[in-house]
Amino acid sequence: QEFVTVLVRDPRIQKEDSWHSYIDYEIFIHTNSICFTRKTSCVRRRYREFVWLRQRLQSNAVLIQLPDLPSKTPFFNMNNPNHVDHRRQGLQEFLEKILQDALLLSDSRLHLFLQTQLSPEDMEACVSGQTKYSVADAIHSFASLNRRFPIEDEERKKGKNDADSDSESSSSGLGPSDDSISCGCKASPASEEP
Repeated sequence: QEFVTVLVRDPRIQKEDSWHSYIDYEIFIHTNSICFTRKTSCVRRRYREFVWLRQRLQSNAVLIQLPDLPSKTPFFNMNNPNHVDHRRQGLQEFLEKILQDALLLSDSRLHLFLQTQLSPEDMEACVSGQTKYSVADAIHSFASLNRRFPIEDEERKKGKNDADSDSESSSSGLGPSDDSISCGCKASPASEEP
């Protein structure tokens, strides 16, 4: 039975400059689906990148009615935990619905969004063949820059995983309810809190 577990979690306030801040969210993926290059990954994305993704998916799948994103309200307060959590839940529901559609799963932008830290501009360039790297190269390259998942480190130490730890199969048994596992996302320097 194929599965895709997606969690949107760990909202963090990031400072762009002295006047502007935004919130980004960690997107954690664990899957055994053949559609995915990597079976586990996590990236950080902000709301406007979700907006970009939805627009691109909609333009490529005109006949599909995409789920809505949580609305961008002028009263959104990033210091209000209820506002932030409501948006986080809405983003997670959006991704859960997207990942159930086989046609949308075939869009390379979705995979770059979920499994690399490329900007929307770089994702577009990659998908349209304007980069030296392919979609799969970008995903593998991002994975190799990040620390291993703790569960993979433990398996390697125990010798259970004699093959390359980047193998496509996963026996980690991570379930959708284990929200306490830190996936080792590499934090950008801007994410360090004062």
